[in-house]
Amino acid sequence: MILQTLGSVYGAAASWRRRWYDGAPGRRHHLARPVVSVGNLRVGGSGKTPIVEYIARLLRDHGHVPAVLTRGYARRDEADGVTVVSDGHAVLADLARAGDEPLMLARALPGVPVLVGANRYLSGLLAERQFGVTVHVLDDGFQHLELARDVDLVLVDEVDLADRPMPAGRLREPLANASAADAALVNAGYTTAAERIGRALGVPTVFRVTRVLCAPRVIATGDTVVVPSGARVFAVAGIARPDRFFSDLTAVGWQVVGDATFRDHYRFRQRDVNRVVAAAASLSASIVLTTEKDAVRLAACDLGTSPIASVPLAVGVEPADEFRDWLLERVGRTTHVTPRTSHPASRPSHQDP
Repeated sequence: MILQTLGSVYGAAASWRRRWYDGAPGRRHHLARPVVSVGNLRVGGSGKTPIVEYIARLLRDHGHVPAVLTRGYARRDEADGVTVVSDGHAVLADLARAGDEPLMLARALPGVPVLVGANRYLSGLLAERQFGVTVHVLDDGFQHLELARDVDLVLVDEVDLADRPMPAGRLREPLANASAADAALVNAGYTTAAERIGRALGVPTVFRVTRVLCAPRVIATGDTVVVPSGARVFAVAGIARPDRFFSDLTAVGWQVVGDATFRDHYRFRQRDVNRVVAAAASLSASIVLTTEKDAVRLAACDLGTSPIASVPLAVGVEPADEFRDWLLERVGRTTHVTPRTSHPASRPSHQDP
């Protein structure tokens, strides 16, 4: 009962904060170039990072120069200001300064600057002036209301419909607030299911997210490896929703004989690797499989010749042509002012709630 009451209070505060920003356009910072925000309702586990990669690649492949603006959670070396993880030509920051997800994005997106910082407005200013970007992709942006956006995308799942605001559940704000999005990207097996979830959330424009696991890659070498259907595998995940990864492995046809879970953004140590390898061997698993995000952190350990591979996740948005045209039209029709000449390190003058 207490958690439900606290959840109601938390949800009401989140809704008030959204109304406060909506009350006057001047309360938000406006960048010179269009902003495409990708976010969600729940804490972690919605698959934002692969979607950010998908959208940034789509924009890049259609003539834009996108930049990814991200917070960079759980960095060990969290410097003030903006950290340029990639300038579009080379990766410039290590795991400690970048964080696992930004580093993964920087490696996957040649030609796309990736910038990390708590103040995404400052990151955007720097991206516009130093890299000449034409559009921004705001990672985890649905609740980052202080930055104005031109396209607001919310990732949702059917499990969200039965969830509650924190601490009673895992929602960052009430379900009703999803209606602020321009479109919902729904993790669903069928279009009709995606549309039903969109209707329940009050979002009329709905697209469906598809997920496909690709061939595993040995972390130590980067080589692909053939893991036949029915193979005994040991699964490792330090992400928000490890159960989804384990289910994906089973759906492919692999036999998950054991698993090890760690908290999201967990910094692996050598003893963790040794224990995982020993556990896999004791269960006669032929290989240890993990996520691309975990592979970024596992690579900091000495993996030697241990059979540990990451399983890339390829996502799509369907109908693909319709989503492409919808997104490019909304980005292309946006009119923005010329960037201001103030130094990118200048601080905003107003106070956020």
